[in-house]
Amino acid sequence: MITVTAAEFQRNFGRYQDVALTEPIAVTRNGRERIVILSVDEYQRLKKRDRQVMALEDFTEFDLEAIRAAEPPMEASAYDHERVG
Repeated sequence: MITVTAAEFQRNFGRYQDVALTEPIAVTRNGRERIVILSVDEYQRLKKRDRQVMALEDFTEFDLEAIRAAEPPMEASAYDHERVG
């Protein structure tokens, strides 16, 4: 990922538009990354990976029973300290 200052980005906006078609660009302000510019294709690819949220009524009784019967793998115990409540 290329990193440029906001001033550089503004001076060469057209150039960085073209670059963003092939790789993301981090734009900094006061030395800190503030935004990332990326192509529409990459944005849409990432949006497709968003989680789909389901309501309880979206599950069948078979689904619910499978969830109730599920057991976490032994490796999951490494995260027991993160449990809330």
